[in-house]
Amino acid sequence: MKKNILFITAVTLLTACGGLKKTQKALNIGDYNQAIYTSIDNLAKNKGKKSNQPYILLLEEAYRKNTERELERIEFLKEDESPVHFEEIYNSYVNLNTIQERIKPLLHLQVQDEHRKAKFVFNNYNDEIIDSKDDLAEYLYDNATSLLQSAATKQDYRQAYDDLAYLNEIEPGFDDTRQKMQEAFEKGLDYVRVDLINETEQIIPARLEQEMLNFDIYGLNQLWTKFHTNPQAEIDYDYHMNLAFKSILISPERISEQQLIKERQIKDGYKYATDRQGNILKDSLGNKIKIDRFKTVKCNFYQFTQLKTAQVSGMVEFTDLRTKQPLQTYPLTSEFIFEHNYANYDGDKRALENDLVRLVKLKEVPFPTNEQMVYDAGEDLKNRLKSILQRQKFN
Repeated sequence: MKKNILFITAVTLLTACGGLKKTQKALNIGDYNQAIYTSIDNLAKNKGKKSNQPYILLLEEAYRKNTERELERIEFLKEDESPVHFEEIYNSYVNLNTIQERIKPLLHLQVQDEHRKAKFVFNNYNDEIIDSKDDLAEYLYDNATSLLQSAATKQDYRQAYDDLAYLNEIEPGFDDTRQKMQEAFEKGLDYVRVDLINETEQIIPARLEQEMLNFDIYGLNQLWTKFHTNPQAEIDYDYHMNLAFKSILISPERISEQQLIKERQIKDGYKYATDRQGNILKDSLGNKIKIDRFKTVKCNFYQFTQLKTAQVSGMVEFTDLRTKQPLQTYPLTSEFIFEHNYANYDGDKRALENDLVRLVKLKEVPFPTNEQMVYDAGEDLKNRLKSILQRQKFN
């Protein structure tokens, strides 16, 4: 037990030292945020713990240096007077305030060896945050409005949408931001017309068609792409997706048979042990000694396998309708195998292993219809189509 305690103590000390070294290194290379938040996390667990004392000094120094550097950077950006700096200025004030608010719950921190409290100079950044946010909001709105008016490509509309979405995040309800967001979204969309063609001599289950063309089930998370299986006359489509079933091969229904001859020894009662003279032997307690009697049992085992397969192959083709040029072509194939095993026997069932006995309990089942086989193969087709749609980039 003592060795275990010493081992745990040593590991804890090494871990703590490793954390301190990383925090000190972050401070030395100017990664003040890392030093600050690592120190805060450790002190939040137990700020009175003696081994956490170094984190107080590290936090004190990292906070002071980070504040000085950030405020100097802000002043430099303000002197440049370029609106492109509004976002950085706003974020800097927010970060400065966030760090302060993370430290405040830890106060007061006592530097024990120096018999003093840790020093943190806090500032009220409320006015600066509001002013810089107003500047940023005006800039984002003006920039997005200008993009909407002069947009030459869908990418311009998407950039306008991103600016407006950010504006709506920091300043909800600003002017007519939501209306402009909707305008930018609609004009930035890529519309894809989708056709499903059956070039086989088999009937594709209606349920499979519906599911394959239901793009909501694929979870694509493609903000700027809309797939339409029922084209709308008023939309000028950007791309065409052609989903073609090329062949459907369904095998005949087959039942194969395999015969096995099983043989094993089983216990069949017992007999008493005897000596050479035929006298029954007894153990040390005077009990008659019993010896298990075995006999060999045999069984003919007949295993039947029902088998039917369906292979579905097709092609997914994408075309740029603006340039009339093909983009990508992907093969789409899937196979579904229906297999069912059952068995019967002739002879002594005790000769069969447990897994064979389980098969004996099963019976022949109806083969699935061709339509069901195609539908079952379609389950894999949907996964393959999802993968294709995730890989295909339209812009």
